[in-house]
This record gives sequence, C-alpha cells and structure tokens, in this order.
Amino acid sequence: VKQLIVGVNKMDSSEPPYSEARYEEIKKEVSSYIKKIGYNPAAVAFVPISGWHGDNMLEASTNMNWFKGWKVERKEGNAEGKTLIEALDAILPPTRPTDKPLRLPLQDVYKIGGIGTVPVGRVETGVLKPGTVVVFAPANITTEVKSVEMHHEALAEAVPGDNVGFNVKNVSVKELRRGYVAGDSKAAPPKGAADFTAQVIVLNHPGQICNGYTPVLDCHTAHIACKFAEIKEKFDRRSGKTTEENP
Repeated sequence: VKQLIVGVNKMDSSEPPYSEARYEEIKKEVSSYIKKIGYNPAAVAFVPISGWHGDNMLEASTNMNWFKGWKVERKEGNAEGKTLIEALDAILPPTRPTDKPLRLPLQDVYKIGGIGTVPVGRVETGVLKPGTVVVFAPANITTEVKSVEMHHEALAEAVPGDNVGFNVKNVSVKELRRGYVAGDSKAAPPKGAADFTAQVIVLNHPGQICNGYTPVLDCHTAHIACKFAEIKEKFDRRSGKTTEENP
C-alpha cells in the first residue's frame, strides 16, 4: 500500500464534541506510528470526520470551523482539500500494466445455459480480447475466447483491474478450476516454476522460521504448499538495508 488517507472518525462523540485538541492528539500519535512503518506523514491526508452525521465526508462541516483543510506534499504534485471525498479524489491512479503478458487468475468457473463454459477472474496484466487463443496453466488446456463480458456487457478488450467473465470453446467446467491462470498461448504463456525468490514480511508467527519451513502459499486465487529452501537475507523494512546475510 503506497498511498494512505487517515480519516479520524466519530469526531461528534469526542469530549467535548468536535474537539480540536483530541483531533490533534490523534493526528500526532498516528503520524509517529505511520512514520515508523515507512510512510511520510507529509504525503498523508488527515481528515476529521463523522460518518454518522456526515461531517467532512462530502462537504465541509460547520461543526469544525477550526479545521482549515488537509494538505499533501509529494513529488508527483501537491494536493489540498477539506473533505474525505476530495482526499480520495487526490489519490494518484496506478498505471495499468497492459504492456506485460496476459495473466488472469481464475476466481471461479460457471456453466451458463445457451453460452457454455464461462471462467471468471480479474485481469492482472496484459489485455484479453475475444479471439485470443488462451492457455490455462498448470493444466495446459488451450482454447479460443469467444466473448468477454463485464457486468453483462460485451467488451472489445479487458485491461488490468477488470473483473470479467469470458466464454471459451470446447472446454468443460470440470477441466478448469479456481486458481488456474489464463495467459495468451502465443505471447509468453504462464509456465510452472520449480523455485522462485520472494520477499516475505512476517507479521506475526508463533515459532521461528528457518530453512525447510513449509507454509501454504496463497498466490492470487491458488493455494499451494511450498518450502523455504534457503533464507538469503534479513533486512530492515524501513531503510531496505540488509541486516543479516544467510540468517
């Protein structure tokens, strides 16, 4: 998560209601916390709100005249405003990786009368178009995409972020399952990997993690057992500097 907004909610039930002192106290505490975990507080909008009464949600509240508005400073451009919706509008949209090879992890597969087999999932990278010959890994099933739909509307193409259903020829529902990944059979189709190097953040763990540890990996919609063959290094999550080689 690269961008953050902090909404200080329930301002109507502070003591006294809509207290500036309480807001500043929370802002100070949360700022120091997010700084510790690697965010720059100057680039984070803090908005005092009341969801119940709608204060500073869509329009500026008259109950908090002391609040002069939020400001964010970042290299892509500064922004300011008074309400939560303006802070949401100031979020920088991500660039969609349409230039990468097609990858679409399946969330589900349906059989729809009169249409046939319809796998459903979100395009992660690349572009899916009707007429594309897709391959489903790891089963290695190849078929042609007849149509692509989102919210019951036919699409000329689906781009990263789109949740789509697509109709495929001559493949039964039983052959496909959640967790499979669709790719373009002609352009860098998805392949299996015997091993890979990953960056892992341990949030909490009762025991210790060492070489040979066998967790279950959740990758998009697939669950698969794997093994930590070797732990290469430990590093500080704030600075990104290595603290220990081969721990």
